Amino acid sequence: MNTHILFISIWSHRKVEERNKMTNDILDKIDSLKSSLDTHRPFPDHVVKQLKDYYRIGLTYTSNAIEGNTLTESETKVVIEDGITIGGKSLREHNEAIGHAKAYDHIYSLLNRNITEEDVLILHKLFFQLIDSEDAGKYRKRNVIITGTDYLPPHYAEVPVLMKRHIENINGKAQDKHPLEQVSDLHAEFEAIHPFTDGNGRIGRLLSSIMTMKNGYCPVIVPPVRRAEYITALQKTNKGDASSLRTFILSIIYEEMKSLQKLVEHLIK
Repeated sequence: MNTHILFISIWSHRKVEERNKMTNDILDKIDSLKSSLDTHRPFPDHVVKQLKDYYRIGLTYTSNAIEGNTLTESETKVVIEDGITIGGKSLREHNEAIGHAKAYDHIYSLLNRNITEEDVLILHKLFFQLIDSEDAGKYRKRNVIITGTDYLPPHYAEVPVLMKRHIENINGKAQDKHPLEQVSDLHAEFEAIHPFTDGNGRIGRLLSSIMTMKNGYCPVIVPPVRRAEYITALQKTNKGDASSLRTFILSIIYEEMKSLQKLVEHLIK
């Protein structure tokens, strides 16, 4: 074998080993936090209610901000909870906050059973109804491009078949993956299918949160300050690199699990 090729092969193997070790280390830390939280389960009703309300605002704000919505977290809270409009903000931004909160509320009815295609369509309809009633709750009927990338989503005619397979994957259990690694890979799969004309990121993140919460972890919250890192990781998955998104997803779950532990311990005291 050519010495240069051998060196590259050895270097690549070492990089894979390093990534695997980093992944295992952070998974151990996450599962340690989960074990600590499990000692308090089932959470008292007042804790459950406050956590639902907390993530209703947090998840709505962050997920919309990732997509360019300029409402702040406090403004998002006012729009959702008080029905007050914010001066200088567009009608669409208000409707995105209201719609996402409705979709978020719905995910709690999906935590104790398998997900269906109809569930995904309902989530999209709840989110998108006030924005575009024609396309809300319907798979796209035309081809689309994703700005900022050279990746082309599948032809629209393929979407129904791809989504049927995706739903099967969501409800299945990968024997060779940790549940959180599976969540990351399924998030990449959903975003690659890009089943809707708009709202794919927000619905995809809600689906990921359903999967993590079913397994006893926190929702998937992408901090707006890490938007570029998140988008870059997603783009890499379209070129066959699943590890970057896995590393990213695990890192944000680890940080949120630490926050969740503090919240629960504070509320239980």
